[in-house]
Amino acid sequence: MSKSLRIIVPVKRVIDYAVKVRVNPAKTDVDRNVKHSMNPFDEIAVEEAVRIKERLPSTEIIAVSCGSAKSQETLRTALAMGADKAIHVEVADDSKLQPLGVAKLLKAIAEEQKPDLIILGKQAIDDDSNQTGQMLAGLLNWPQATFASKVEITDTLAKVTREVDGGLETISSKLPAIITTDLRLNEPRYASLPNIMKAKKKPLTKSTPEQLKVDITPRLETIKVEEPAKRQGGKKVESVDDLIDKLKNEAKVL
Repeated sequence: MSKSLRIIVPVKRVIDYAVKVRVNPAKTDVDRNVKHSMNPFDEIAVEEAVRIKERLPSTEIIAVSCGSAKSQETLRTALAMGADKAIHVEVADDSKLQPLGVAKLLKAIAEEQKPDLIILGKQAIDDDSNQTGQMLAGLLNWPQATFASKVEITDTLAKVTREVDGGLETISSKLPAIITTDLRLNEPRYASLPNIMKAKKKPLTKSTPEQLKVDITPRLETIKVEEPAKRQGGKKVESVDDLIDKLKNEAKVL
Protein backbone atom coordinates (compact mmCIF):
# COMPACT_ATOMS: atom_id res chain seq x y z
CA MET A 1 0.00 0.00 0.00
CA SER A 2 1.50 3.34 -1.03
CA LYS A 3 -0.64 6.06 0.52
CA SER A 4 -0.52 7.09 4.17
CA LEU A 5 -3.54 6.49 6.36
CA ARG A 6 -5.13 8.63 9.02
CA ILE A 7 -7.17 6.68 11.56
CA ILE A 8 -9.44 8.11 14.27
CA VAL A 9 -10.09 5.86 17.28
CA PRO A 10 -12.73 7.06 19.75
CA VAL A 11 -12.17 5.81 23.31
CA LYS A 12 -14.55 6.00 26.26
CA ARG A 13 -13.83 6.11 29.99
CA VAL A 14 -16.15 3.59 31.67
CA ILE A 15 -16.52 1.89 35.03
CA ASP A 16 -13.88 -0.83 35.11
CA TYR A 17 -15.17 -4.23 33.97
CA ALA A 18 -14.06 -5.85 37.25
CA VAL A 19 -16.12 -3.50 39.45
CA LYS A 20 -19.52 -4.65 40.73
CA VAL A 21 -21.84 -1.87 39.60
CA ARG A 22 -24.33 -0.57 42.17
CA VAL A 23 -27.23 1.87 41.95
CA ASN A 24 -26.73 5.16 43.79
CA PRO A 25 -28.92 5.94 46.84
CA ALA A 26 -31.08 8.39 44.88
CA LYS A 27 -31.77 5.71 42.24
CA THR A 28 -31.00 8.20 39.47
CA ASP A 29 -27.85 6.51 38.14
CA VAL A 30 -25.22 3.95 39.04
CA ASP A 31 -22.54 4.85 41.57
CA ARG A 32 -19.72 6.33 39.48
CA ASN A 33 -17.32 6.94 42.38
CA VAL A 34 -15.41 3.75 41.57
CA LYS A 35 -12.44 2.66 39.47
CA HIS A 36 -12.68 3.55 35.77
CA SER A 37 -10.70 2.38 32.74
CA MET A 38 -10.85 2.36 28.94
CA ASN A 39 -13.85 0.57 27.48
CA PRO A 40 -12.56 -2.95 26.55
CA PHE A 41 -13.98 -2.81 23.01
CA ASP A 42 -12.17 0.51 22.51
CA GLU A 43 -8.91 -1.12 23.62
CA ILE A 44 -9.42 -3.59 20.78
CA ALA A 45 -10.00 -0.68 18.38
CA VAL A 46 -6.77 1.04 19.48
CA GLU A 47 -4.86 -2.23 19.16
CA GLU A 48 -6.16 -2.78 15.63
CA ALA A 49 -5.15 0.74 14.61
CA VAL A 50 -1.66 0.18 16.06
CA ARG A 51 -1.33 -3.11 14.17
CA ILE A 52 -2.25 -1.31 10.94
CA LYS A 53 0.40 1.30 11.74
CA GLU A 54 2.98 -1.45 12.31
CA ARG A 55 2.28 -2.75 8.79
CA LEU A 56 2.02 0.75 7.31
CA PRO A 57 4.42 3.01 9.27
CA SER A 58 3.15 6.21 7.60
CA THR A 59 -0.21 5.74 9.35
CA GLU A 60 -1.29 8.40 11.85
CA ILE A 61 -3.55 7.43 14.75
CA ILE A 62 -5.69 10.04 16.50
CA ALA A 63 -7.40 9.00 19.74
CA VAL A 64 -10.56 10.95 20.62
CA SER A 65 -12.52 10.96 23.86
CA CYS A 66 -15.68 12.88 24.75
CA GLY A 67 -16.22 13.34 28.46
CA SER A 68 -15.08 14.96 31.69
CA ALA A 69 -11.51 16.06 32.43
CA LYS A 70 -10.74 12.54 33.69
CA SER A 71 -11.15 11.26 30.13
CA GLN A 72 -7.62 12.52 29.54
CA GLU A 73 -6.36 9.52 31.56
CA THR A 74 -8.03 7.25 29.00
CA LEU A 75 -6.47 9.21 26.14
CA ARG A 76 -3.02 8.89 27.71
CA THR A 77 -3.57 5.12 27.84
CA ALA A 78 -4.37 5.14 24.12
CA LEU A 79 -1.23 7.21 23.46
CA ALA A 80 0.83 4.75 25.50
CA MET A 81 -0.58 1.88 23.42
CA GLY A 82 0.61 3.57 20.23
CA ALA A 83 -1.68 6.42 19.19
CA ASP A 84 0.19 9.46 17.86
CA LYS A 85 -1.95 12.26 19.24
CA ALA A 86 -5.20 12.81 21.08
CA ILE A 87 -8.22 15.10 21.06
CA HIS A 88 -10.30 15.63 24.19
CA VAL A 89 -13.81 17.01 23.77
CA GLU A 90 -14.54 18.17 27.29
CA VAL A 91 -18.09 17.75 28.58
CA ALA A 92 -19.01 18.82 32.12
CA ASP A 93 -21.28 15.84 32.87
CA ASP A 94 -20.49 12.84 30.70
CA SER A 95 -23.29 10.81 32.33
CA LYS A 96 -25.66 12.93 30.22
CA LEU A 97 -23.75 12.25 26.99
CA GLN A 98 -25.77 9.96 24.73
CA PRO A 99 -24.77 8.02 21.57
CA LEU A 100 -26.28 10.53 19.13
CA GLY A 101 -24.44 13.41 20.83
CA VAL A 102 -21.16 11.50 20.67
CA ALA A 103 -21.75 10.62 17.00
CA LYS A 104 -22.33 14.31 16.19
CA LEU A 105 -19.12 15.30 18.01
CA LEU A 106 -17.15 12.62 16.15
CA LYS A 107 -18.66 13.77 12.84
CA ALA A 108 -17.42 17.30 13.51
CA ILE A 109 -13.94 16.02 14.34
CA ALA A 110 -13.90 13.78 11.26
CA GLU A 111 -14.76 16.75 9.08
CA GLU A 112 -11.80 18.64 10.60
CA GLN A 113 -9.26 15.80 10.56
CA LYS A 114 -10.25 14.11 7.25
CA PRO A 115 -9.50 10.50 8.35
CA ASP A 116 -9.45 7.51 6.01
CA LEU A 117 -10.80 5.19 8.68
CA ILE A 118 -12.64 5.44 12.00
CA ILE A 119 -12.37 2.35 14.22
CA LEU A 120 -14.70 2.16 17.22
CA GLY A 121 -15.53 -0.44 19.82
CA LYS A 122 -18.86 -2.01 18.87
CA GLN A 123 -20.35 -0.90 22.19
CA ALA A 124 -19.47 0.52 25.60
CA ILE A 125 -19.85 -1.78 28.58
CA ASP A 126 -21.63 0.85 30.67
CA ASP A 127 -24.72 1.52 28.52
CA ASP A 128 -24.33 -1.32 25.97
CA SER A 129 -26.06 0.88 23.38
CA ASN A 130 -24.15 -0.36 20.30
CA GLN A 131 -25.30 2.76 18.42
CA THR A 132 -22.49 5.31 18.05
CA GLY A 133 -20.64 3.67 15.15
CA GLN A 134 -23.79 3.14 13.11
CA MET A 135 -25.06 6.67 13.83
CA LEU A 136 -21.69 8.14 12.86
CA ALA A 137 -21.72 6.22 9.56
CA GLY A 138 -25.19 7.58 8.87
CA LEU A 139 -24.24 11.18 9.71
CA LEU A 140 -21.08 11.04 7.54
CA ASN A 141 -22.76 8.96 4.83
CA TRP A 142 -19.81 6.54 4.98
CA PRO A 143 -19.92 2.76 4.49
CA GLN A 144 -19.74 0.72 7.69
CA ALA A 145 -18.55 -2.73 8.72
CA THR A 146 -19.74 -3.63 12.20
CA PHE A 147 -18.72 -6.46 14.59
CA ALA A 148 -15.35 -6.96 12.87
CA SER A 149 -13.35 -10.08 13.76
CA LYS A 150 -10.72 -9.54 11.03
CA VAL A 151 -9.59 -6.40 9.19
CA GLU A 152 -7.40 -6.08 6.09
CA ILE A 153 -6.58 -2.68 4.59
CA THR A 154 -5.55 -2.24 0.94
CA ASP A 155 -4.99 0.90 -1.16
CA THR A 156 -8.60 1.98 -1.31
CA LEU A 157 -10.50 -0.78 0.45
CA ALA A 158 -11.15 -2.20 3.88
CA LYS A 159 -11.83 -5.94 3.78
CA VAL A 160 -13.66 -6.91 6.95
CA THR A 161 -14.79 -10.28 8.29
CA ARG A 162 -17.71 -9.66 10.61
CA GLU A 163 -19.62 -11.82 13.05
CA VAL A 164 -23.28 -12.34 12.21
CA ASP A 165 -25.98 -14.61 13.63
CA GLY A 166 -25.36 -17.28 10.99
CA GLY A 167 -21.55 -17.31 11.31
CA LEU A 168 -19.07 -15.07 9.48
CA GLU A 169 -19.56 -12.60 6.63
CA THR A 170 -16.73 -10.96 4.66
CA ILE A 171 -17.35 -7.61 3.01
CA SER A 172 -15.22 -5.05 1.18
CA SER A 173 -15.78 -1.37 1.74
CA LYS A 174 -14.31 1.69 0.05
CA LEU A 175 -12.40 4.15 2.22
CA PRO A 176 -13.22 6.30 4.11
CA ALA A 177 -15.21 3.88 6.25
CA ILE A 178 -16.41 3.08 9.74
CA ILE A 179 -15.39 -0.18 11.45
CA THR A 180 -16.67 -1.38 14.83
CA THR A 181 -14.68 -4.05 16.65
CA ASP A 182 -15.78 -7.34 18.17
CA LEU A 183 -14.02 -9.33 20.89
CA ARG A 184 -12.30 -11.82 18.59
CA LEU A 185 -10.57 -9.19 16.46
CA ASN A 186 -7.40 -9.13 18.58
CA GLU A 187 -5.95 -9.13 22.08
CA PRO A 188 -4.90 -5.63 23.18
CA ARG A 189 -1.30 -5.13 24.33
CA TYR A 190 -0.27 -3.75 27.69
CA ALA A 191 1.37 -0.34 27.54
CA SER A 192 5.07 -0.62 28.49
CA LEU A 193 6.60 1.78 31.02
CA PRO A 194 8.76 3.53 28.38
CA ASN A 195 5.67 4.05 26.20
CA ILE A 196 3.71 5.37 29.20
CA MET A 197 6.47 7.93 29.74
CA LYS A 198 6.54 8.83 26.02
CA ALA A 199 2.75 9.26 26.05
CA LYS A 200 3.09 12.19 28.46
CA LYS A 201 4.90 14.16 25.74
CA LYS A 202 2.54 13.34 22.87
CA PRO A 203 0.17 16.14 21.82
CA LEU A 204 -3.26 16.26 23.44
CA THR A 205 -5.54 19.06 22.27
CA LYS A 206 -8.80 20.14 23.89
CA SER A 207 -12.09 21.13 22.38
CA THR A 208 -15.70 21.59 23.50
CA PRO A 209 -19.09 20.87 21.93
CA GLU A 210 -19.57 24.65 21.64
CA GLN A 211 -16.33 25.05 19.67
CA LEU A 212 -17.40 22.20 17.40
CA LYS A 213 -20.87 23.79 17.09
CA VAL A 214 -22.59 20.60 18.19
CA ASP A 215 -25.73 20.39 20.33
CA ILE A 216 -25.40 17.43 22.71
CA THR A 217 -28.69 18.00 24.58
CA PRO A 218 -29.94 14.56 25.69
CA ARG A 219 -32.87 13.16 23.74
CA LEU A 220 -33.69 10.57 26.41
CA GLU A 221 -34.39 11.05 30.11
CA THR A 222 -33.67 8.42 32.75
CA ILE A 223 -36.58 8.36 35.18
CA LYS A 224 -35.35 5.75 37.63
CA VAL A 225 -32.58 3.17 37.95
CA GLU A 226 -33.15 -0.05 39.90
CA GLU A 227 -31.13 -3.19 40.43
CA PRO A 228 -32.68 -6.33 38.92
CA ALA A 229 -34.60 -8.58 41.28
CA LYS A 230 -32.48 -11.21 42.95
CA ARG A 231 -32.76 -14.61 41.35
CA GLN A 232 -34.89 -17.11 43.25
CA GLY A 233 -33.64 -20.60 44.06
CA GLY A 234 -34.55 -23.45 41.73
CA LYS A 235 -36.79 -26.41 42.54
CA LYS A 236 -36.64 -30.07 41.62
CA VAL A 237 -39.79 -31.73 40.37
CA GLU A 238 -40.70 -35.40 40.52
CA SER A 239 -42.41 -35.74 37.15
CA VAL A 240 -43.41 -34.01 33.93
CA ASP A 241 -46.94 -33.58 35.27
CA ASP A 242 -45.53 -31.89 38.38
CA LEU A 243 -43.43 -29.57 36.19
CA ILE A 244 -46.44 -28.59 34.06
CA ASP A 245 -48.51 -27.97 37.19
CA LYS A 246 -45.88 -25.62 38.65
CA LEU A 247 -45.37 -23.78 35.37
CA LYS A 248 -49.11 -23.30 35.10
CA ASN A 249 -50.08 -22.49 38.70
CA GLU A 250 -46.91 -21.08 40.30
CA ALA A 251 -44.88 -19.52 37.52
CA LYS A 252 -48.02 -18.79 35.50
CA VAL A 253 -46.18 -19.04 32.20
CA LEU A 254 -48.56 -21.57 30.63
